[in-house]
Amino acid sequence: MTDTAKTPIRLLIHGASGRMGQALLRLARERDDVAVVAAYSRSQPSQRVIDGVPHFAVAELGGAPEFDVAVDFSLPDGFDPALALCAARGKALVSGTTGLSSAQNAAINEAAGAIAVVWAANYSLGVAVLTELVRRAAAALPGWDCDVVEAHHTRKLDAPSGTALHLGAAVAIGRGSEPHYASLRAGDIVGEHTVQFAAPGERLELIHRASNRDIFARGALEAAVRVAQQAPGRYGLAELMFPNL
Repeated sequence: MTDTAKTPIRLLIHGASGRMGQALLRLARERDDVAVVAAYSRSQPSQRVIDGVPHFAVAELGGAPEFDVAVDFSLPDGFDPALALCAARGKALVSGTTGLSSAQNAAINEAAGAIAVVWAANYSLGVAVLTELVRRAAAALPGWDCDVVEAHHTRKLDAPSGTALHLGAAVAIGRGSEPHYASLRAGDIVGEHTVQFAAPGERLELIHRASNRDIFARGALEAAVRVAQQAPGRYGLAELMFPNL
């Protein structure tokens, strides 16, 4: 009998000590199509091996074991080494690090000439679909007022959120102008985004509500599996996951 089982995609997790990094490690253990070969954090780990995964400090990134895709959820000042490692090794990168500078975005575009790169402010598959719906609605309703309203927990400092700005960019692509933004910070809200189009006598609302942060880690893992098979280029989450949308 021929063994048709596929070899798991080897993942390197960059930003492993953060909330997203911990979720990625936990959820990857539940899948048989990925295997985490190394986890990197800003500071020296207290244990070298946790749940079978070798842990390292970011300063040791240059000696990383062989991997297929690096999944990066770090900080802007930690992003550059992860991109440089993938470019040097010829490996794909999936990143959700927000707050990147224009120079860092330019570096992503340059690296995408040689490797496959996915960057998204939000790895919810629902938000990926919402973004395309927003673009289409903005193109169909160019004269309507448009507002993006987002709500998050009180510990979130940036406003508007990266996802709100991403949705606003979709509006701008659709109709050539940015929407208005409103931000709320209350309680433990994981994330809610409403894109509202309004005209005299009617209103259209496109809404996404997240109730569990695991959706973002699951989306990033799905993106890693998909991008491992892609040619060099910069990919958006929607085009990678839903090419026929």
